[in-house]
Amino acid sequence: MPPKNKGKSKDENKSENGGKSKSNSNNTKLKPATSINVRHILCEKHSKKEEALEKLRNGSKFDDVAREMSEDKARQGGSLGWKVRGSLMQEFEKVAYELEPSSTASPKWAEAKTSEGYHIVMVEGRR
Repeated sequence: MPPKNKGKSKDENKSENGGKSKSNSNNTKLKPATSINVRHILCEKHSKKEEALEKLRNGSKFDDVAREMSEDKARQGGSLGWKVRGSLMQEFEKVAYELEPSSTASPKWAEAKTSEGYHIVMVEGRR
């Protein structure tokens, strides 16, 4: 399991939280998950991915953009369903497991590049 301080020294961590350790912090630190409910928009070309991102930035729903622009799983709004750790491409999985869950109406997304193309990734649930 990777270190929780993500490469920061102990002194840096103390300065960030006043020297106290936070056992149940409300910041963006996520609890470890063994599976995620994930959606994605897959685009072969960078320009198409940028066009999809622009639609998301302008307030379009994630599943609507996926149906319109994704080159994979388009009929399901980009839904891949529940995926266990180790079942996805490494580059995709690394990004997906670091994402905070969100809804298609107000998505929090990240980007991943794999041998299949450019992915815009969104997580709906973790367990």
